[in-house]
Amino acid sequence: MAHMQRETGTSLSDINMVPFIDVVLVLLIIFMITAPILQSGIEVDVPKTKTVKELTQARRVITIDRGQRIYLDDKPVNIHELAKQILAASREAKNQVVYVRCDETVPFGSWATVVDALRQGGIQNISVVTQPLSERPQTQ
Repeated sequence: MAHMQRETGTSLSDINMVPFIDVVLVLLIIFMITAPILQSGIEVDVPKTKTVKELTQARRVITIDRGQRIYLDDKPVNIHELAKQILAASREAKNQVVYVRCDETVPFGSWATVVDALRQGGIQNISVVTQPLSERPQTQ
C-alpha cells in the first residue's frame, strides 16, 4: 500500500483580525455611550426657555448643583475664591465671559450670591445656561 504523507507542521503566518475587530467595536460602543455623560460630570437640570444661544467656544462654566455646591469647570470651589480663580487664568478681566449653570431647584438667592461674587471680583460678562424646551423629556 502506498503511504501518503500529510503536512501537519505548517505554521500560521496570518494574524487573525476577527478578535481585534471585536475588541475595537466593543470599545467604540462603550465610548459612544459614556461620551455624553462625560460632558459635564455634575448633574444639573437647567431651566428651560424658548430662546437658547448655542455656545461656539469653550468658556469658563460655573455650576451650582441641587445641594447649592459651586463648581468651576467641574472642580469644587469656595465662593470667596471664585472670582480670584477665574481672573488668575485670564489676562483680561473686563472681557472675561463666564457661564452659570444652575439647577432649577436652587433658590434664586444662591444664584444671586454667586453672580454678586463674580461682579465684586470685576467680572461683568455673565450669562445663564438654559436648555431648549424641546430637548427636555416630559415627566409626569
